[in-house]
Amino acid sequence: VLIFDPPPLEYTIDIEVSLTDSSFLEAIKEYFRNLTLPVSTNISNVEMTVSNINITTVCLPSGEHNSCCSCENGYAWPSAVCSDLITCPSVSLEPDLPCGYLKEMPFYGPYCAPQTEDSCGMGEPIVMNMSVRLDTDFGNDLSNSSSELYKKYKADLEKAFNASYRCLPGFVSATVTGFRPGSVFVNYEVKAGAASFDQIANSSGIVPQFLDASYQLNQATFTTEITNQTNFTVSPVDIFEGDTVRLICEINSTSENVTWYHKDQIISTSFRYLMERNVSRRPSRAILKIVNITMEDSGSYTCNFTNGNQFHTLIYKATKTIEVSQLHITPDLAIDVICNSPEMQTNSPLLSCCIDRHLPSLTGDWKVNGEINITGVSRFTENCTEYKLNVNESLCPPEKSGTVTTYTCELQTGHGARRSQNIRVTYLRTAHVTISSSVHSSVSEGYAFNLTCESDVSNYDSISWKIQSGNNTKTVNCHMCTKNSTFPATSVLTVTSATQDWSGTYICTFSQKYLESSANVTIKVISLPLARNILIDPMDASIQCKVPQALKCCISANTMEDYNVTFVVMNVVAQKEFQVGKKKNRSLFCYMYNYTETECSNKSELKAHCKFISPTGDKVNSHNITLHLISDKEVSCSGNLGIGTEGATLKKPCYEENSTDGFTRGSKIYKCSNKSWKLERNDCLSASINNLLTSAESLVTSPEAKENLPNYLAELKNKTEQELSTINNSPANLGAIVTILTIVSSISVKAEEPTIKNFLCTVDFIVADSATDAWEDLNKEGTNKSSSLLQSVENFSLHLQPVNNTIPPVSAESLQLQGIAVTANNNTGYNKNFSAENLTVNVLIGETEIQTLDPSSTIVSVMYSKLGHILRSNESECVNGLLVTTTVSSNRSEKFNINMTFAKKNLSLTKPQCVFWNFTLNNHSGGWDTHGCTPTEKGNDVICSCNHLTSFSILMSLDGKSSKEDFGSYITYIGLVVSIFSLVACIIIESLVWKYVTNNTTSYMRHVCILNIATSLLIADIWFIVAVSISDQKKQMSRSVCFVSAFFVHLFYLCVFFWMLSLGLILFYRLVFILHNTSKTTQKAVAFCLGYGCPFVIAVITIAVTLPRDNYTRKVVCWLNWKDSKALLAFIIPVLIIVAMNFFITAVVIIKILRPTIGDRSNRQEKNSLFQIGKSVAILTPLLGLTWGFGIATLIRNDLEAFDILFALFNSSQGLFILVFGTLWDKKIQEALLKRNSMSKWSSQQTKSTSLILVTPMLAMSYPFSRTFNNLCGKTGKYRVSSSEPSSSSSENTSKSYSLLN
Repeated sequence: VLIFDPPPLEYTIDIEVSLTDSSFLEAIKEYFRNLTLPVSTNISNVEMTVSNINITTVCLPSGEHNSCCSCENGYAWPSAVCSDLITCPSVSLEPDLPCGYLKEMPFYGPYCAPQTEDSCGMGEPIVMNMSVRLDTDFGNDLSNSSSELYKKYKADLEKAFNASYRCLPGFVSATVTGFRPGSVFVNYEVKAGAASFDQIANSSGIVPQFLDASYQLNQATFTTEITNQTNFTVSPVDIFEGDTVRLICEINSTSENVTWYHKDQIISTSFRYLMERNVSRRPSRAILKIVNITMEDSGSYTCNFTNGNQFHTLIYKATKTIEVSQLHITPDLAIDVICNSPEMQTNSPLLSCCIDRHLPSLTGDWKVNGEINITGVSRFTENCTEYKLNVNESLCPPEKSGTVTTYTCELQTGHGARRSQNIRVTYLRTAHVTISSSVHSSVSEGYAFNLTCESDVSNYDSISWKIQSGNNTKTVNCHMCTKNSTFPATSVLTVTSATQDWSGTYICTFSQKYLESSANVTIKVISLPLARNILIDPMDASIQCKVPQALKCCISANTMEDYNVTFVVMNVVAQKEFQVGKKKNRSLFCYMYNYTETECSNKSELKAHCKFISPTGDKVNSHNITLHLISDKEVSCSGNLGIGTEGATLKKPCYEENSTDGFTRGSKIYKCSNKSWKLERNDCLSASINNLLTSAESLVTSPEAKENLPNYLAELKNKTEQELSTINNSPANLGAIVTILTIVSSISVKAEEPTIKNFLCTVDFIVADSATDAWEDLNKEGTNKSSSLLQSVENFSLHLQPVNNTIPPVSAESLQLQGIAVTANNNTGYNKNFSAENLTVNVLIGETEIQTLDPSSTIVSVMYSKLGHILRSNESECVNGLLVTTTVSSNRSEKFNINMTFAKKNLSLTKPQCVFWNFTLNNHSGGWDTHGCTPTEKGNDVICSCNHLTSFSILMSLDGKSSKEDFGSYITYIGLVVSIFSLVACIIIESLVWKYVTNNTTSYMRHVCILNIATSLLIADIWFIVAVSISDQKKQMSRSVCFVSAFFVHLFYLCVFFWMLSLGLILFYRLVFILHNTSKTTQKAVAFCLGYGCPFVIAVITIAVTLPRDNYTRKVVCWLNWKDSKALLAFIIPVLIIVAMNFFITAVVIIKILRPTIGDRSNRQEKNSLFQIGKSVAILTPLLGLTWGFGIATLIRNDLEAFDILFALFNSSQGLFILVFGTLWDKKIQEALLKRNSMSKWSSQQTKSTSLILVTPMLAMSYPFSRTFNNLCGKTGKYRVSSSEPSSSSSENTSKSYSLLN
């Protein structure tokens, strides 16, 4: 058995050797160095071997309780005590001498140990940025590192710093880095190991020992900043808005205070910023918690640990920059799902929400919101959450196709941040589309048919129609022939007149987003001639009884169909039908029949036509042939053309037997003159224009009218220019061009400059001066083609569709077009200027008017310099400016205000009128109209303000004012002046004699009526002058002033008549109801209600009813409107009623006069009474309304000057009538004026009998006037019934003396 002894144990023993005298220190060191080792010894029976003896730590006394200890070479202080080492006060400048550190006595270790990597000061040195202040003046040389002063300061200070800080653990160097003002601040760096505050402060405290006092170092200004000794962590690493973030700072030292900074701004505790700190023990920790962090919280964060005393400040500083991001989700924002797609049901779509990085704590959730509640299954993968839909067709009915369901995904980071995102899923269905036709598989040309396309999905985006014929596919672009509806989803294509262009397979397509669903049907169009393309010969002719007449119908030989053709002849008695055969005549198929009329007794007109029947049974009739039956004796002309009576006409088609060109439209009219036929009128179209007309008729009904119109307009312009000489000499060709323009103007077209130019040039060609004669002949035919031409230009501009929201300005020689496209953000008005032939016109539409239009609307104006002169106007008026048309494509029912400024062409013309061309006047042949327009002359211009849109110009009188108008105006103004002065005089006289002539109720009421009549008429005359002056001066009158003047003229003229009625009723009451008595107050109340109340009610109702429709007054006169609203009836009817009532009262007065009061009258008395009746009527009638009778007559017969003059004379003289007949010829007033002038008392002259003067409803006449008038008539006489007047007022009516008019 082998027994091994364990190896001996080795021990390291620290032995403290204390010496009372430090002078023995070196001797002891030498002793131990010279000691021979190993040395064996026995201690307590234990064999021990001392193998090595080293001196590690040497401590020398330093003060009463401390010693200054240092490590020998090869030894260093343990890291555990590194931060507690305080440099001894007496430090040597010698860098090789060991540093001593204060230790309390007794010192029990730990002692210096062999130097290793973990020893104190052996780690990576740190840089401490430090500064101190010198209380000296800062010199500029200290800013220059090359200056001697800088170098001296640097050397001296570095020497002192190195001596002071060399004993810091791990000291490397101390370097001055610069100087800055503020006294002198010295910036320096100290490289050393990690040092505590006390170590740094202690080392800084001994710097003055090594620096000359002249530097005046301030010991209290030492500052140290350490930036790389702080452990700064942020949690979480990825920060998103809404997260709660923790910022943690730690230092391996104690600290007095911690301060947090965000972008150099101190952070204070708040509900968002929460702080925790622990700085009293090592390590020091500070935590900043940011709740619900935002993007604004991004940036740099700094934590500062601060220690300090009165001599030194130590700062541990750390900075971190954090970046706050939004939790950005990258989903499919919108997807479409076809519910009834088999693929979609087997492979359901997957919705996903993802972020751009991986987060371990990321979670997600899904929510569904929508009418279609299709749910799914969610799952989570790394940085995404997914949702797989369970698509079920039953949950997606057709009526809900296009419905959007919102799927919301919400992601959470686990630290508080959350973000949701909506994904819009549109659920669609492939529609089931059916198509049906009003006809079977075929339709004949010229016949109408319609196709109806239906879909079970009503929420479609668009519907399109296409026609496929062979390899050619045409898109139906005709907004007039398709009508779409939503519930149910239907599109109806209506073809009013089928042509070969409409033959093919119709494809109806409903589109919803990208999903298209279609159905188709095939329609074959069978050739059948149209009535306009059937030649008839003759067109209008005469025939003899029992003599055959050749009747012929021809069509183009290009047709492939074989028709059944018959001739139908109709007379009063019966209708006969004859079968005919076909014969080819060059380019025509002709059908002829020799018809013989056998009913000779009936000489009525015959009508004949040929009837074409297609193989499908559809038929078309030609235009009628008119046949006039004449006798043998009446025949004057005969020959190949036909027979006819002298002076009769014969109408033949435009066809030459030997021609290969076929026939053209129009006719030739021959007249029988001197037993031979002579060509009277040739209305045949040229072949070129005939082809253009046929093409236009086909184009407007074709499915691709919009696409083909630009090419057609180019051809039309070129052919019109080539045929210009023919057009200028042929009203028929001119009319055909107008018809073509009318046809094509109904087609919408893109507003491209070449297209507009071609249309305008065509118009310009046919309105040139060279075509004036043709226009005169054309307008004589009754159909106003010039009106049609104007309307065609309006329609063309109305159907222009802007390109890129613009309408280009285009000009021809006599036409100019400008316009705009109204957009949603349009904030400017419409202001366009035109000029031609040294004339100008400006069109202005305000911004407020434009803002009422739809965003897709257009405003287009066209100026004509020559077209206005071929439009019809009165012989006494002419167009005296340019003509301008303005159209707005938006449908508007309310008024639209527009202002135009026209320059006058002929400055000598007068009476400007703003007119527009009213297409509905003169049986829709058109005419100038002034309705809705108000003119204002301004120098050589006329401003027209209108409340509607169409074609405008100005008309002016060729003769100026007529003598009739001048004479009438003179009478009116002179008469009104006389009337006003008379009424003022009447009011003054009445006020002077009032108390003398109103001594009884009857007299009082009579003068009240007279005074109110005069006052009302005076006010009415004043307002009448205002109204007339506004109208005569032709100024742009204020509409409110015009309305006010018309209202008051109406009101106070009515007051005049109602006060006349009051006067008549008082007379009637006093004469008929003799025994009845009513108080003065009651009579006056009734009179005022009747005199002012009734007129006021009538006037207010009139203005309330007519003013909102803007037809209260006339357009050029401030008086009640007659033409539009018949507001004048509110004056005429009350006046006529009052006049009738006053005539009735007059009749009662005369009957009372004729009734004898005492005994029977003799024959002579009866004759005298009858003569008095004639005189009464002669006087009363003019004063009771004959004036306005003449006024009514002017409305009925405005061509009679006498009525106008009589009305002006009587109307302006009413004030004079009232003064003379109502005031001056009253006996009592005469006496009162005479007595007043002679200063005698009225009471002494007054008789005890009172005369009740019987008056007419308008005037009262006293006995002196009656006697005077009778004397003028050659007769005298009077009747008087007298009785004594009692003192009692109650018997006033029965005991007074009456003076009756004779």
